[in-house]
Amino acid sequence: MDPNAVIGPAWYCALALAAVLGDAFLPFLPSGTLVILAVLKTGQVGGSPLLLAAGVAVASFLGDLLLLNLARRGAPAVHRRLARRPRLAESVERVQRALTGRHTSRAAAAIVIIARFVPAGRTVLDLAVGHSTHHRPWTFLRWSAVAAVVWAAYIVSLGWLNQHWFDTAWLSLAISCLAATAISSAVVQLVRRRRRLAVLVEGD
Repeated sequence: MDPNAVIGPAWYCALALAAVLGDAFLPFLPSGTLVILAVLKTGQVGGSPLLLAAGVAVASFLGDLLLLNLARRGAPAVHRRLARRPRLAESVERVQRALTGRHTSRAAAAIVIIARFVPAGRTVLDLAVGHSTHHRPWTFLRWSAVAAVVWAAYIVSLGWLNQHWFDTAWLSLAISCLAATAISSAVVQLVRRRRRLAVLVEGD
């Protein structure tokens, strides 16, 4: 196999994984789009979807772990961010109340998993758990790992399916991104209709 055929796509994968890791801190990063682009660019590399999905899951979990630890240690940058964004701070407080309320573990798991599909939901959730003195972080991290695998499988599968349905790479990318946006919007609407999960999007 031509080394260039592997090295080129590897840069797309590295960029996608960096975005997935970083969007816990910077939710405006287009991590989903970059993962789909990496899927399309590595289509000729055998086994690439599975390897990419595994990498995305690990990067997603590590992003949660890093932000959670920073929040628990009271990092000045985290406090400054909350001080500058009152609406974010309010969302964090709402999620804290939801996680420490009289909810079953099943409901808490649903909050953690669905947060992956809500814009900025992952950031709010990590900060909420990190600042909470009642919620056990290891319980959260267990469900965070599950959520990371679910989201990685979803976003990589979306890119892979569209790659095989359309002959044009850019058309596949456009359709995949539109589908991801539509699914995310549908999840937001569902969350807003469910009182238990509304804390993730209130005030948007």
